[in-house]
Amino acid sequence: MSDNDVSKRRVLAITTNYGVEQDELLVPLEHLRGWGADVDVAAVSKDDVRTLVGDKDPGKTIRPEVTLADVDPVAYDLLLVPGGTLNADALRGHDSATDIVRSFTSSGRPVAAICHGPWALVEADVVAGKKLTSYPSLKTDIRNAGGEWADEPVVTDDTQGWTLITSRNPGDLEPFLREVDSALAVNTQ
Repeated sequence: MSDNDVSKRRVLAITTNYGVEQDELLVPLEHLRGWGADVDVAAVSKDDVRTLVGDKDPGKTIRPEVTLADVDPVAYDLLLVPGGTLNADALRGHDSATDIVRSFTSSGRPVAAICHGPWALVEADVVAGKKLTSYPSLKTDIRNAGGEWADEPVVTDDTQGWTLITSRNPGDLEPFLREVDSALAVNTQ
Protein backbone atom coordinates (compact mmCIF):
# COMPACT_ATOMS: atom_id res chain seq x y z
CA MET A 1 0.00 0.00 0.00
CA SER A 2 0.90 3.62 -0.17
CA ASP A 3 2.67 5.65 2.48
CA ASN A 4 0.04 8.38 2.05
CA ASP A 5 -2.21 8.91 5.07
CA VAL A 6 -5.88 8.53 4.15
CA SER A 7 -7.11 8.18 7.72
CA LYS A 8 -8.95 11.48 7.35
CA ARG A 9 -10.48 10.55 3.98
CA ARG A 10 -14.21 9.81 3.83
CA VAL A 11 -15.71 7.50 1.20
CA LEU A 12 -19.38 7.07 0.39
CA ALA A 13 -20.65 3.86 -1.24
CA ILE A 14 -24.16 4.02 -2.71
CA THR A 15 -26.33 0.98 -3.28
CA THR A 16 -29.82 -0.43 -3.18
CA ASN A 17 -30.77 -2.96 -0.51
CA TYR A 18 -30.72 -5.97 -2.83
CA GLY A 19 -28.58 -7.23 -5.66
CA VAL A 20 -25.25 -5.48 -5.27
CA GLU A 21 -22.39 -7.72 -6.36
CA GLN A 22 -20.80 -8.88 -3.10
CA ASP A 23 -17.12 -8.41 -3.96
CA GLU A 24 -17.70 -5.07 -5.69
CA LEU A 25 -18.99 -3.66 -2.41
CA LEU A 26 -17.29 -5.65 0.35
CA VAL A 27 -13.75 -5.88 -1.07
CA PRO A 28 -13.45 -2.08 -1.52
CA LEU A 29 -15.03 -1.47 1.91
CA GLU A 30 -12.58 -3.80 3.64
CA HIS A 31 -9.64 -2.49 1.63
CA LEU A 32 -10.37 1.18 2.29
CA ARG A 33 -11.25 0.69 5.95
CA GLY A 34 -8.04 -1.34 6.35
CA TRP A 35 -6.15 1.61 4.90
CA GLY A 36 -7.72 3.89 7.50
CA ALA A 37 -10.45 5.60 5.45
CA ASP A 38 -13.86 6.25 6.97
CA VAL A 39 -16.34 4.47 4.66
CA ASP A 40 -20.12 4.74 4.88
CA VAL A 41 -22.69 2.76 2.91
CA ALA A 42 -25.82 4.64 1.89
CA ALA A 43 -28.73 2.49 0.73
CA VAL A 44 -32.34 3.10 -0.21
CA SER A 45 -33.47 2.13 3.29
CA LYS A 46 -31.80 1.32 6.63
CA ASP A 47 -32.65 -2.38 6.10
CA ASP A 48 -29.75 -4.76 5.51
CA VAL A 49 -28.06 -4.68 2.10
CA ARG A 50 -28.31 -8.20 0.70
CA THR A 51 -25.48 -8.90 -1.74
CA LEU A 52 -25.37 -11.44 -4.53
CA VAL A 53 -22.51 -13.43 -6.01
CA GLY A 54 -22.56 -13.58 -9.79
CA ASP A 55 -25.93 -11.80 -9.88
CA LYS A 56 -27.71 -14.92 -8.61
CA ASP A 57 -26.28 -16.65 -5.54
CA PRO A 58 -26.99 -15.19 -2.08
CA GLY A 59 -24.05 -13.34 -0.58
CA LYS A 60 -23.33 -11.61 2.69
CA THR A 61 -25.48 -8.88 4.19
CA ILE A 62 -24.32 -5.61 5.69
CA ARG A 63 -26.09 -2.83 7.53
CA PRO A 64 -25.96 0.60 5.82
CA GLU A 65 -24.98 3.60 7.91
CA VAL A 66 -27.42 5.99 6.24
CA THR A 67 -30.11 6.20 3.57
CA LEU A 68 -29.57 7.75 0.15
CA ALA A 69 -32.17 10.40 0.97
CA ASP A 70 -30.50 11.37 4.27
CA VAL A 71 -26.82 11.34 3.33
CA ASP A 72 -24.90 14.61 2.96
CA PRO A 73 -22.63 13.94 -0.03
CA VAL A 74 -20.61 17.08 0.64
CA ALA A 75 -19.10 15.35 3.69
CA TYR A 76 -17.24 12.77 1.55
CA ASP A 77 -14.06 12.78 -0.53
CA LEU A 78 -14.80 9.93 -2.98
CA LEU A 79 -17.93 8.20 -4.25
CA LEU A 80 -17.95 4.43 -4.79
CA VAL A 81 -20.65 2.97 -7.04
CA PRO A 82 -20.56 -0.86 -7.03
CA GLY A 83 -22.37 -2.94 -9.60
CA GLY A 84 -24.52 -5.99 -9.67
CA THR A 85 -27.07 -5.92 -12.46
CA LEU A 86 -30.15 -5.76 -10.24
CA ASN A 87 -28.60 -3.19 -7.90
CA ALA A 88 -27.32 -0.88 -10.63
CA ASP A 89 -30.52 -1.01 -12.65
CA ALA A 90 -32.63 -0.12 -9.60
CA LEU A 91 -30.14 2.45 -8.24
CA ARG A 92 -30.27 4.58 -11.37
CA GLY A 93 -34.02 4.95 -10.84
CA HIS A 94 -33.56 6.76 -7.52
CA ASP A 95 -33.27 10.53 -7.87
CA SER A 96 -31.31 10.69 -4.62
CA ALA A 97 -28.60 8.45 -6.15
CA THR A 98 -28.24 10.54 -9.31
CA ASP A 99 -28.25 13.71 -7.19
CA ILE A 100 -25.36 12.27 -5.16
CA VAL A 101 -23.43 11.49 -8.35
CA ARG A 102 -23.98 15.05 -9.62
CA SER A 103 -22.87 16.48 -6.26
CA PHE A 104 -19.51 14.74 -6.59
CA THR A 105 -18.91 15.52 -10.25
CA SER A 106 -19.97 19.17 -10.04
CA SER A 107 -17.65 19.77 -7.09
CA GLY A 108 -14.65 17.99 -8.65
CA ARG A 109 -14.50 15.06 -6.25
CA PRO A 110 -13.59 11.60 -7.62
CA VAL A 111 -16.11 8.91 -8.52
CA ALA A 112 -15.21 5.20 -8.75
CA ALA A 113 -17.71 2.87 -10.44
CA ILE A 114 -17.35 -0.80 -11.31
CA CYS A 115 -19.19 -3.26 -13.54
CA HIS A 116 -22.82 -2.06 -13.92
CA GLY A 117 -22.21 0.87 -11.54
CA PRO A 118 -21.67 3.35 -14.41
CA TRP A 119 -25.41 3.12 -15.16
CA ALA A 120 -25.90 5.66 -12.33
CA LEU A 121 -23.46 8.00 -14.08
CA VAL A 122 -25.27 7.60 -17.40
CA GLU A 123 -28.56 8.40 -15.65
CA ALA A 124 -26.98 11.43 -13.94
CA ASP A 125 -25.88 12.64 -17.40
CA VAL A 126 -22.20 13.04 -16.46
CA VAL A 127 -20.37 10.68 -18.87
CA ALA A 128 -20.36 12.88 -21.99
CA GLY A 129 -16.76 13.44 -23.04
CA LYS A 130 -15.37 10.95 -20.51
CA LYS A 131 -13.51 7.72 -21.28
CA LEU A 132 -14.62 4.79 -19.15
CA THR A 133 -15.12 1.07 -18.95
CA SER A 134 -17.84 -1.11 -17.48
CA TYR A 135 -19.45 -4.48 -17.87
CA PRO A 136 -19.61 -4.88 -21.69
CA SER A 137 -23.42 -4.74 -21.85
CA LEU A 138 -23.29 -1.04 -20.87
CA LYS A 139 -21.13 -0.12 -23.86
CA THR A 140 -24.03 1.15 -25.99
CA ASP A 141 -25.61 3.07 -23.08
CA ILE A 142 -22.29 4.81 -22.37
CA ARG A 143 -21.72 5.67 -26.03
CA ASN A 144 -25.30 6.93 -26.40
CA ALA A 145 -24.69 9.18 -23.37
CA GLY A 146 -21.61 10.68 -25.07
CA GLY A 147 -18.93 8.67 -23.30
CA GLU A 148 -16.07 6.74 -24.87
CA TRP A 149 -16.18 3.08 -23.85
CA ALA A 150 -12.96 1.03 -23.58
CA ASP A 151 -12.48 -2.67 -22.86
CA GLU A 152 -9.72 -2.30 -20.26
CA PRO A 153 -9.35 -3.56 -16.66
CA VAL A 154 -9.38 0.00 -15.30
CA VAL A 155 -9.80 3.42 -16.89
CA THR A 156 -9.06 6.68 -15.09
CA ASP A 157 -10.23 9.90 -16.74
CA ASP A 158 -9.19 13.19 -15.11
CA THR A 159 -10.82 15.48 -17.67
CA GLN A 160 -13.61 18.01 -17.12
CA GLY A 161 -12.50 18.89 -13.61
CA TRP A 162 -13.20 15.57 -11.88
CA THR A 163 -11.68 12.10 -11.75
CA LEU A 164 -13.64 9.06 -12.92
CA ILE A 165 -12.28 5.59 -12.15
CA THR A 166 -14.04 2.62 -13.75
CA SER A 167 -13.52 -1.14 -14.05
CA ARG A 168 -15.34 -3.98 -15.82
CA ASN A 169 -16.03 -6.63 -13.16
CA PRO A 170 -14.84 -8.15 -9.85
CA GLY A 171 -11.85 -9.65 -11.63
CA ASP A 172 -10.53 -6.09 -12.05
CA LEU A 173 -10.69 -5.14 -8.38
CA GLU A 174 -6.91 -5.05 -7.87
CA PRO A 175 -6.17 -2.36 -10.50
CA PHE A 176 -9.47 -0.60 -9.62
CA LEU A 177 -8.49 -0.28 -5.96
CA ARG A 178 -4.97 0.83 -6.89
CA GLU A 179 -6.50 3.76 -8.80
CA VAL A 180 -8.95 4.51 -5.96
CA ASP A 181 -6.00 4.58 -3.54
CA SER A 182 -4.18 7.00 -5.85
CA ALA A 183 -7.19 9.30 -6.10
CA LEU A 184 -7.56 9.42 -2.33
CA ALA A 185 -3.83 9.93 -1.80
CA VAL A 186 -3.76 12.89 -4.18
CA ASN A 187 -6.39 14.60 -2.07
CA THR A 188 -4.35 14.17 1.15
CA GLN A 189 -1.37 16.18 -0.03
